[in-house]
Amino acid sequence: MEYSSLSPSNSTHNFQRKIALIGARNVGKTTLTVRFVESRFVESYYPTIENEFTKIIPFKNHDCTLEILDTAGQDEESLLNMKSLVGVRGIILCYSIVNRASFDLIPILWDKVVDQLGRDNVPVILVGTKSDLERGAKGENRRITKAEGEKLASTIGSQDKRNQALFIECSAEQGFNVEETFMLLLKQMEHIEGSVIFDGENNNKCNIM
Repeated sequence: MEYSSLSPSNSTHNFQRKIALIGARNVGKTTLTVRFVESRFVESYYPTIENEFTKIIPFKNHDCTLEILDTAGQDEESLLNMKSLVGVRGIILCYSIVNRASFDLIPILWDKVVDQLGRDNVPVILVGTKSDLERGAKGENRRITKAEGEKLASTIGSQDKRNQALFIECSAEQGFNVEETFMLLLKQMEHIEGSVIFDGENNNKCNIM
């Protein structure tokens, strides 16, 4: 299923990036993406098969067409869709701060990404979702501390410290750090790919791998 949201700036320079959200089931990948693309919160949970979203956002006085792949929930045995990952330039690894199993799964999912993409220097950020449930009314209290998230992020990425994952927590329900999550990945992508992010004729197009 494909969704599109357009919010261009006045820029005449454009580039594209494809990213993927990967995580265990019910960690809020879809709600995070819908909140970012459509500025609304989806309360009901329906297991995702695979969704694709598109949003044009301003980035450093340019328009970035962000292609967002919302992947199906993973477990230790499931396989990532290699065809869908073609062209992916950045990864958002998601776990829920109230679900220890989803956190423990992250290293396994990262290994899967490396195996599928054939490299470990892909820009990546680690995201702790559902921060609004720090002290949930239904007893869904925090299970993973911020310190644990930061420590895990330091182990993800290539051996070059320059390419280590960044860390952030967010809440799709409250809209907390949602836009910041995607912008953080874009900045990480620019940092790893180099300061010159525009290629091609007239220096205004970016070639997708």
